[in-house]
Amino acid sequence: MEIYCTRPGCSRPENFFADLDDKMTLQTAQQKFCTACGMPLILAGRYLPSKLLGQGGFGAAFLARDRYTPTMRECVVKQFQPSGNLSPQQLKIAQNLFAREAEVLEQLGRRHSQIPDLFAFFPLSIQSQKPGEEDQFFYLVQEFIDGQNLEEELADKVVFTEAEALEVLREILNVLKFVHENNSIHRDIKPSNIMRERTGRLYLLDFGAVKQQVNQGAVTSTGSSTGIYSMGFAPPEQMSGAQVYPSTDLYALAVTVITLLTGKEPGDLYDSYNNQWTWRIYAQVSDTLEAVLNRMLLPTPNQRFSSAQEVMDALEAQSPPPPPPVTPTTSSSSPTFINPPQPTSQPPINPPQPTSQPPINPPQPIPQPTPPVSAKKAAFSLMEILGGAAFTGFTGGLLSFALRSFLGLSGISFGLLGMIIGGLVYAQYRRLIEGKDLPIFAGIALLLMFIPFLRAGFPFLYVMVVAILAGAAAVAITTIFRLVYLLLSRFL
Repeated sequence: MEIYCTRPGCSRPENFFADLDDKMTLQTAQQKFCTACGMPLILAGRYLPSKLLGQGGFGAAFLARDRYTPTMRECVVKQFQPSGNLSPQQLKIAQNLFAREAEVLEQLGRRHSQIPDLFAFFPLSIQSQKPGEEDQFFYLVQEFIDGQNLEEELADKVVFTEAEALEVLREILNVLKFVHENNSIHRDIKPSNIMRERTGRLYLLDFGAVKQQVNQGAVTSTGSSTGIYSMGFAPPEQMSGAQVYPSTDLYALAVTVITLLTGKEPGDLYDSYNNQWTWRIYAQVSDTLEAVLNRMLLPTPNQRFSSAQEVMDALEAQSPPPPPPVTPTTSSSSPTFINPPQPTSQPPINPPQPTSQPPINPPQPIPQPTPPVSAKKAAFSLMEILGGAAFTGFTGGLLSFALRSFLGLSGISFGLLGMIIGGLVYAQYRRLIEGKDLPIFAGIALLLMFIPFLRAGFPFLYVMVVAILAGAAAVAITTIFRLVYLLLSRFL
């Protein structure tokens, strides 16, 4: 069995122990140590890291297995690894954030199916590689979500459709509703922190930046933010270090959705000169979704929706309600979740706070007219389209021999054949013939070919081969045209 060393900077972190391949030995074995640096490998006596999943500014994540579970359950081990030269105060803040993530996962993960559950949280003190010193590490063990995050999914898809983006929006709104109702603000919503499990379920990850909104020693007397955010996704109040609200998460979620809809980075969708988002020109979405996202993206917290439930209600409505007037509320107690007060001073930080409210409806392409009922009824699945093409090509091939027997090779025979094929296509489009009708008509045409006169003197086998080839050619041409149409509709 291979065990991965979690000491930062280990020169050879991969370690192999043949005796651990036996399950009984694995569960009873004593501690193993890295052959390169001497770091203990079996964390807390039970977790065996197998590979590095990722590394950031404050920590590293490892895929691991729990040897004290019947199935050797996979899990994620996160190690606190602050990079750079942090001051003692900065290091203390970073440690508190790491401990807070464990607390939040313990409180929320076991109560919501779309938040990873916490399995363990523990420190590890070992002899340092520097003589006379001791190193202390902190570990967090959480549920492993096997899948792709939305940043990786977007790289594969290029853009999300409106239906796919709405799915993400509604699913994460449900999670945020639960988080906010439990007096927490996530503060780091972005595509890489939303994971889609292989079953399709979406999970909200990385609660290391969570801000507690209740006054239980988790916030300062000013309620200010610690300045942790992801550039481009954070709203002005978060970037300026002011107080954060549930609408802070809603802003970041809206930025996440417009990046999925457009396939562009947030910086490419924000017009700093006019101080407004210009995402709409890159996406084809309904007026309702556009208005909801634009309100979520307003720069002032109390102009946005005040809760995730309000957003969900607006998505269900035909036309979302207009944003409330900018009227700061005053209260002697801690801030509430409904129309929270705007910070008294908020310098313009990218994106700068505008002096006037940006328009909710930026310029957009001319809307397409609603198709008539007959056009809607004519919508076909891919199998129907290809099946119709095969029928038309096959039947047209048979009819070409019949027309040749009557009119010979002439312009009239070619014209009549074109008219008949056009009629067959139109009849399928209007659903005058469909489904089981197609093989019936094709069978009748085939039976007629048993009449020697209608075959224009050609052998029956030859007629059959030509008809089949004509059907295959029609399917191939239809497939090519459909692929070209899909490519043009995506890029134009």
